[in-house]
Amino acid sequence: MADVAIGEVVPDFEAVTQAGEAVKLSDYLARGPVVLFFYPKAMTPGCTKENCHFRDLQAEFDDAGATRLGISADKPDLQAKFASKYDLDFPLLSDADGSIARAFGASRRGPLFNRRVTFVIGADGRLLDIIKSELNMEIHADRALEILKNANAVRRDERGDRHVRLEADTPKPARRK
Repeated sequence: MADVAIGEVVPDFEAVTQAGEAVKLSDYLARGPVVLFFYPKAMTPGCTKENCHFRDLQAEFDDAGATRLGISADKPDLQAKFASKYDLDFPLLSDADGSIARAFGASRRGPLFNRRVTFVIGADGRLLDIIKSELNMEIHADRALEILKNANAVRRDERGDRHVRLEADTPKPARRK
């Protein structure tokens, strides 16, 4: 499905938000990890449920230092109505020509141009994981948080910022003879 593989650097892109602002993925990545979730169509029941679940988990995403970015083929004005109606507190990006969905392998034919797929991207621009489910709307945000927490734990441990030694990991002192 994806034209990017786990561990590879994802393609940068520019898109327009629901506020009409042109933004780049790399600008968000400069602040930390990004959860980029493609959804088929604003104002539809499944997409509303998915977006609202991402909204409801704001504190958890903030704790993980991650930015949530929703993206669909909808025009910015529909994205703005969608964000306003459901108090969505994160950018919704317009991919009206489908070029971003194609670059990520998230496009499909038909009236719903995007697949429902989420890309969890580390601050270094490398793809951490891909979450796919057309029917389970909540798994995208839930699994993204799980991936981010695991990535943060590993990164903190490797950098030494937060190293917790378990008793089993603590070397026993050598016995004197």
